[in-house]
Amino acid sequence: MRPPSSTRPSPAPSLWRDTDFRRLWAGQTASQLGEHTALVVLPLFAVLTLDAGAGQLGALRAVEQAPILLLSLLAGAWVDRRRARTVMVLTDAARAVALGAAAVAGLLGLLGLPALFVVAFTVGALSVLFDVAYQASLVRMVRRDQLVRGNSALEGSRSAAQIGGPALGGALVSLLSAPVAAAAGALFFAVSYVSLRRIRRPESVPEHIAPVPERPEHAAPVPERPEHTAPLRGRIREGLRFVAGNAWLRAVCLASAAFQFSFAATMTVYLLFLPRELHLTGAAVGLALAATGPGALLGSVLAARLPGRLGHGVVLVSAAVLGNGALLCVPALRGSSTATVLALLAVNFVFGTFSQLVNVTVMSVRQAVTPDGMQGRAAATITFVGMGFTPLGSLLGGLLAQEWGLRTGLLVAAAGMMLSPVLMAASPLARLGRVLPVPREEPRPTE
Repeated sequence: MRPPSSTRPSPAPSLWRDTDFRRLWAGQTASQLGEHTALVVLPLFAVLTLDAGAGQLGALRAVEQAPILLLSLLAGAWVDRRRARTVMVLTDAARAVALGAAAVAGLLGLLGLPALFVVAFTVGALSVLFDVAYQASLVRMVRRDQLVRGNSALEGSRSAAQIGGPALGGALVSLLSAPVAAAAGALFFAVSYVSLRRIRRPESVPEHIAPVPERPEHAAPVPERPEHTAPLRGRIREGLRFVAGNAWLRAVCLASAAFQFSFAATMTVYLLFLPRELHLTGAAVGLALAATGPGALLGSVLAARLPGRLGHGVVLVSAAVLGNGALLCVPALRGSSTATVLALLAVNFVFGTFSQLVNVTVMSVRQAVTPDGMQGRAAATITFVGMGFTPLGSLLGGLLAQEWGLRTGLLVAAAGMMLSPVLMAASPLARLGRVLPVPREEPRPTE
């Protein structure tokens, strides 16, 4: 007998018909443009307006990136016990104020390097909070069977911002001035603030019950304690334990750390190899690097379709092999001919396509296997572990280039990137099918 139609799950509606999702997407896109514009504008502000030296510029970039390592775990625990959209709105407003104040002070000639360091750290810290929050917000807004398409849209716009933000920031600094470019970044954050504020769908903070301590038989009952009242340090430990105890997320951490470490080493040598070994002009180098962007946009589109057809595990391993393996072709190139530039464009396009396909698929897996109340902490823990090795990777890349030469150093560093798909192939990630697994909720205490 056919079951009643009301018991059959309805097909996932198009996200683009969802007004609140469109507002989330528009706000996240504007915010990412502001963030990646600021990453270029603030260093240029220091060099062109404040005459910063090489050491000062390096310190400024380190201050911009420091919040990823210092605050990621705290951000995850903090976001998990608050409404994600509230966090996004507040961080947008604060970043708009910080960049706006820097722009006004710069126009008046009142902004010095110490103040610029404060602005850079503030914007970086708030960006860490926003990035964790928007990932948690998507999970609380859409159905589970819409996660891949939602991530595809959000990560596609993030990829576009990674291309357009630096290009726009550099153009504004060149054509107008650094303070005006900083004001443009503030405007993007203000646009994001307005869009996110217009979301009408209610968002509830997931409630998880903390374990109740054992008590004597005749003692007064101890009330159940909501998890969000637990100390922040304990919540961070819970996030670390959850990721370490989940085979899928543990594999994501290991593969991400291997990739980020080797990629940092590769890019350090790569940025020296193109102008010094291949003798490419600055314009040619910029053109070659820009090809990664369109590839990432294509990868986001593919991520909405391929995992559901071929299986998430097959897509993850295959895309990592193809994307990372493409960079192994670069050390074979010689000269600065048109053919060399075209080959670099093709390599970077392939790398951008398949690395973004991996990024979106990994994010969907992580969101699917993580309970709602652990989303922020899981995202932050994986970011912390993955990005924590990048400074060491950059140092290794410089050492390889110095000791073994640019061509050999680039080959060794790029070969190291193949460790990431090997780790995924040897893990439970490779066995994921077309349907994502359901999260195992943390056990609640029994009465």
